Amino acid sequence: MMKAACLVVLFAFISVSAQPRSIIQNPQPNPNFTVNSTNHQNAQTCSFTVEITTSCSSVQYTRDAISISFGDAYGNQVYAPRIDDPSTRTFEQCSGDTFELYGPCTYQICYLYLYRSGYDGWKPERVDVYGYNTRAVSFYYDVWIPGNIWYGFDYCSSYSAGSHNQIGSMTILSCLIFLLCIILV
Repeated sequence: MMKAACLVVLFAFISVSAQPRSIIQNPQPNPNFTVNSTNHQNAQTCSFTVEITTSCSSVQYTRDAISISFGDAYGNQVYAPRIDDPSTRTFEQCSGDTFELYGPCTYQICYLYLYRSGYDGWKPERVDVYGYNTRAVSFYYDVWIPGNIWYGFDYCSSYSAGSHNQIGSMTILSCLIFLLCIILV
């Protein structure tokens, strides 16, 4: 009886600690963000598909200059200085636009920033990034992008040693519970 109870407690702990944790964060301005000017001549080039959905509450279409930069926690960065094209009405209200961008290959994409300059304004709903070595990732904006500042998300801290320490401590705790079960039984 005690053995079964111990196993139930152990499996309950493992299943609860293994649940994915969602991070809800609003996009933020980043005045310190800079485009990586490192020369990537020897870096392998990869392609990325970026899908941007413009909100239905945005302006009908924007003539603003829109730039994008995204990357991983290891300094690999993809940068496109202009993804807008006013002649084709890119970023029209209630629409989606797809871009094929090229840059250094990355690990998991964990940050994305947009930069807008102009007077029309623009409200993206979300940005999805698909790459060869990385899982697809979505960044939910649904806010007006302020002008002349990099604006977006940085989840790279979740890839730091702190998250590995948290996983390590959960594993140690699971082992301790398992050993306690063995001793009690």
